[in-house]
Amino acid sequence: MPNDEFEKPYDPKSVEPEIYKKWEESGFFNPDSLTDRNGKTFTIALPPPNVTGSLHMGHALNATIQDILIRKKRMEGYKTLWIPGMDHAGIATQNVVEKELKKEGKTRHDLGREKFLERVLEWKEKYGNIILDQLKKIGASADWSRARFTMDPEYARAVEVAFLHYQKKDWIYQGERVINWCARCHTSLSDLELEYKEEKGKLWFIKYPIKNSENFITVATTRPETMLGDMAVAVNPKDARYKNMIGKTAVLPIQNREIQIIEDHKIEMEFGTGAVKVTPNHDATDEAIAIDHKLPFLQVINENARMTDEAGKEFTGLKIKEAREKVIAKLEELELIEKVEDYAHNVAVCSRCGTVIEPMRSKQWFLKMDELAKLAIEDVKSGKVKFHPQRWEKIYLDWLENIRDWCISRQIWWGHKIPIDGMEDVLDTWFSSALWPFATLGWPNDNSKDLKEFYPTQVLSTARDIINLWVARMVFSSEEFLGKPPFSDVIIHATILAKSGARMSKSLGTGVDPMALIEKYGADATRFGLIWQAMGGQDIHWAEEHVLAGKKFANKIWNASRFVLERSGIPNSQFLISNQISIIQRLNETSKKVNTLIDQYDFGQALHELYDFFWHEFCDKYLERAKKDDSEEAKAVLLYVLANSLKLFHPFMPFVTEKIWEHIPKEDGQKLLMIEEWPKL
Repeated sequence: MPNDEFEKPYDPKSVEPEIYKKWEESGFFNPDSLTDRNGKTFTIALPPPNVTGSLHMGHALNATIQDILIRKKRMEGYKTLWIPGMDHAGIATQNVVEKELKKEGKTRHDLGREKFLERVLEWKEKYGNIILDQLKKIGASADWSRARFTMDPEYARAVEVAFLHYQKKDWIYQGERVINWCARCHTSLSDLELEYKEEKGKLWFIKYPIKNSENFITVATTRPETMLGDMAVAVNPKDARYKNMIGKTAVLPIQNREIQIIEDHKIEMEFGTGAVKVTPNHDATDEAIAIDHKLPFLQVINENARMTDEAGKEFTGLKIKEAREKVIAKLEELELIEKVEDYAHNVAVCSRCGTVIEPMRSKQWFLKMDELAKLAIEDVKSGKVKFHPQRWEKIYLDWLENIRDWCISRQIWWGHKIPIDGMEDVLDTWFSSALWPFATLGWPNDNSKDLKEFYPTQVLSTARDIINLWVARMVFSSEEFLGKPPFSDVIIHATILAKSGARMSKSLGTGVDPMALIEKYGADATRFGLIWQAMGGQDIHWAEEHVLAGKKFANKIWNASRFVLERSGIPNSQFLISNQISIIQRLNETSKKVNTLIDQYDFGQALHELYDFFWHEFCDKYLERAKKDDSEEAKAVLLYVLANSLKLFHPFMPFVTEKIWEHIPKEDGQKLLMIEEWPKL
């Protein structure tokens, strides 16, 4: 083949857009275009990124893992479906649009609900597809014709059907419970919507007088302002220090309210003094203690993070910081502060706006979890759903076995409105995404062709931080509505950290933009760098040099292919390739190893095996010897090994392999590599 058919060196910038266009135009991302299949289907539902998002390194790794599986199964003859889509991300999206309004000097209340939602939809149409376009850049071979959005009318119907189903079973109720409250977003939040920042604060040791005594019981707290709502002091029954105090009455300073000293096993003896103030309205553990001991509830902080009338007239309306300062001053005046220590601790903040979270008792809608949790537990314990690595089962099971009823209401405007007359709240975003694997396929329409053909899906690949909030909820939702698990295997992929081991952060300058890597090195190189470092551990300390190595390796494949194709124009089937030839034996061994490793979800090791075979066995040794052998058999062997190597590499580095495949002599015309047959073992 003439040299000018291959540019030298390989240029991903010119090749990758051209190749992706060919894939899309072929229609083979859509399983309906795949004919002559083996009769089996293979389905993955892409974890839907937030509509506000852009591709980060975790997305890039996860998309590459899923694409490897889809491309391999497609080549193995499966009718493959990879369902893409986006989550409406209620709070995140509302915040983005509210920030835009703020620039105009407006709030959502100035617009009203209807006009505000119109504004959100305008924003979504303008910016909402950014991340899907970025997934295409990395080579994702998803069926874009089936892309779903959690606010699509069909999807909204699925959400409503699910809610009404639970309501009919009397599993949905309205009640009061301590929840995470963001005073800026003015809504309850799930645990996943929180971030934690270390705060160097103080630990105040406050003396509570014992009634009719000269003695005190000392409690330690980082939030003295909440003591205005205290209803008891609690100690662990095993704590010998307080054995004689249990049952006595303490006098709450400032408020002069009599409160009991009680015993409870929930108290950690190691914290502070081992005696804990119980503020039922403003701490989840304290709430549980209050329920067990039938204590009253008193709200001293309101939804605007201001002190209420219940805190006392002199504190009413104060901001929390102001109230804290005033409480401390009063306690000092009363000589009731025993000591103050420096104390560093993690403070929960809203992940969207950074506001410190206020735990507070609030009237919300809840979904009973007892029966649903049993379904999700059974699927994992029976082996119907398997985690990879297996150790993540414990996180899943521990949460489900100690689960609380699910707070499903949010006090925002963007989202699925709770289908009850007169209700203004919307459903937690996770309520709708829990239906993702089957609502994307047409459920609740039982006659949906896609639901019949492609459900259940086979594999879920996701991050470890949403095992409970998403994975478990998909499992029990699928069991409840379809009587089967939504997938059989859950891959918990590695977390990508900065090289130092710290979490990646855009604000701290430690984040890495995968789109910048693709621009600099190409998509294949970026995929290579991601998978090369995914060697079984759960943390990757990111090293960009592996992406550079991927770029060099793509060029190595390119140049080796140039050499082979310059020497041969003969389809390999004209010669009987003997399995006794050393390089063929090594190719077969490598094929078996790679096949097994991918099936075991050990993608990093599979890539290492392929790399070592191609670079060292094929290029360094066999190609060098082949330069001295001009026989037709030698040429056929070269072509055979190259062709099968390209097939094995294709799931990992699809662009360069597809481009080279265009030049491989074929008896059946210019068939795309993406639908060629996977090497037989």
